[in-house]
Amino acid sequence: MVVKNRFKKSMSRCFCTSVLVCFLFSYGYSQENNDSLPQLDISKIALVNQTDSYVTFPTDIGNIAPLMFEANISPSFIIRKRKDSRLMAVLTSQVIIRMYNEESFPVRTPSYIPQVSFYYVMGNKQSKTNNTLFGRLAHHSNGQDDNFYDENENINLQSGNFATNFFEIGIIKTSHSSTLNAIKFFKSSIEVHPKSWMIEELHGQYSGLRWHNAFTAFKLPFINSNKDGTPNFSLKVETSLMLDNYNNLNSFDIDRLNASLTFYYHPKFLEDIGLFVQFYHGMDYYNIYFNNHVDLIRFGIMTEILRF
Repeated sequence: MVVKNRFKKSMSRCFCTSVLVCFLFSYGYSQENNDSLPQLDISKIALVNQTDSYVTFPTDIGNIAPLMFEANISPSFIIRKRKDSRLMAVLTSQVIIRMYNEESFPVRTPSYIPQVSFYYVMGNKQSKTNNTLFGRLAHHSNGQDDNFYDENENINLQSGNFATNFFEIGIIKTSHSSTLNAIKFFKSSIEVHPKSWMIEELHGQYSGLRWHNAFTAFKLPFINSNKDGTPNFSLKVETSLMLDNYNNLNSFDIDRLNASLTFYYHPKFLEDIGLFVQFYHGMDYYNIYFNNHVDLIRFGIMTEILRF
């Protein structure tokens, strides 16, 4: 218990420091410009801000059950009138799967999160810095239909029904750092789960109002160093703050904060995938496991097919 508490406190300090540094970094270079910056059309802006597909290695460090892997399968299907459109939609049939390192290696209650997202570029579409409005409609369930609680009045993690629907609205700011030769994205949004859109058992214990912030930076290759324009490195900081009244939490309770820090590296000998390490603190996002709080470090491979 003492070791877990120390680990949790150290992870929290690490996240607070990392989030502060990265957001200061994002604002510090927001005004810089570079005529050699490749054009960012709406499809690139959208794909950067969609969920990444990844598979983790069985080497998680933290207070999560032993896993063989966690996989996020998130293909993006683009809908637009033409390539230079100002408005675009993206359909995503996202599925998250965990295979547990137990006898027979079970896969329990996958998360199904089908969604449709809309992106609209404001102002001059040809500008190297711009703002994009976006909205999202999504469903989140685990494909189960048994009672939410078991015979002991505990949440039925094995086969209990979990289902909610939500919408999200926000804005994405795109900019460039000529000093670091990096493209940066800052996204802020509000996510709402109306009570009538979720099962009754989630009322009062599952947050229905969340404020998300994300900062992403792609380190671009210098001229002639990488002909296809694939970023060699990227960094992403994400935070979510639960704003509503649930589980009787105090207004400034640390359990209201979810935060992650992801470093991605794309080796030259790999084409469409790279390696990542991620630090995560907060609520377990794996559907009906939401009452668990997780502090972990994990490693894996991630798709990164973005070309600038």
